[in-house]
Amino acid sequence: MNKYKFQELLHASFKSDDTEEWLDIHFNRPVGLVMALIAKALHIHPNTITIVSIFLGVGAGWMFSFTDWQHNLAGVALLMLANFCDSADGQLARLTGQKTLLGRVLDGFSGDVWFFAIYLAIVVRLFGQPIPFLDVHWGWTGFAICLIAGVLCHSPQSSLSDYYRQIHLFFLLGKSGSELDDSASQRARLKTLGWKDWFSWLYFYFYGNYCVSQERRTPAFQQFYAHVRERYPDASLIPDDLRADFRKGSLPLMKYTNMLTFNVRAITIYVTCLLDVPYLFPLVEILPLTLMYIYMHRNHEHLCKRLDKRYFG
Repeated sequence: MNKYKFQELLHASFKSDDTEEWLDIHFNRPVGLVMALIAKALHIHPNTITIVSIFLGVGAGWMFSFTDWQHNLAGVALLMLANFCDSADGQLARLTGQKTLLGRVLDGFSGDVWFFAIYLAIVVRLFGQPIPFLDVHWGWTGFAICLIAGVLCHSPQSSLSDYYRQIHLFFLLGKSGSELDDSASQRARLKTLGWKDWFSWLYFYFYGNYCVSQERRTPAFQQFYAHVRERYPDASLIPDDLRADFRKGSLPLMKYTNMLTFNVRAITIYVTCLLDVPYLFPLVEILPLTLMYIYMHRNHEHLCKRLDKRYFG
């Protein structure tokens, strides 16, 4: 394959210049594409790569439970490989047309498993260690901090960041360029499924709940979006000035949506574990990343209120 063809395939894997991270553009996606092309030549199914990524992510978590730099460096390598696989499976699915519901489930599940393993590793690693400047061990305090970081911080931060990226892509590229979904359509699909489609039913049930959680946190956007759909049932009819105004307000927030997903978290894990201060990772999620989440959410809601008033009175 020549260089031009590779660059063409690589660029096609980018959703938009607005929403892509520098590290993904110049490192993760190119490596993922090379892996996808090799897998395609070997007739490996995308779901196989996703399953491999799950084992790699769990292995990374296990390595981070040790205190020596050799195990931690192995953890860094395994988590990087897991992320390359996560990039490769999607690109391979597009190259081969092997997109399945199971693949979509596994893709969403894999990242959760990685971080569950990493939080568990940090809890195990800290359990018998003393809290800095105190004469007491972390014990169950480490578990509580990781639980707060994972459930109350990481999960809502990631889900809302993904939602905002899909919203941005909807106004930038239209429905075909975005994966913006709503709970109502997921509930409607549930009603069409019989008991024999139990796997699909479970998927759309839980995915519908995921959409509900995003919608409940974004009342101003929901009102604005409802007015947009009411006036422009066909997304291609949305006026260019509305699209431009939304992009202008939303674009500065895209850097926060990227910082609240994988790469910044992964780098934080690498640094804190290698320096033997792993407790700083959940604290980063609880403090600076939560403040970033609040700022992003507040500004997005203000943007939607402002545009709703300007265009729909």
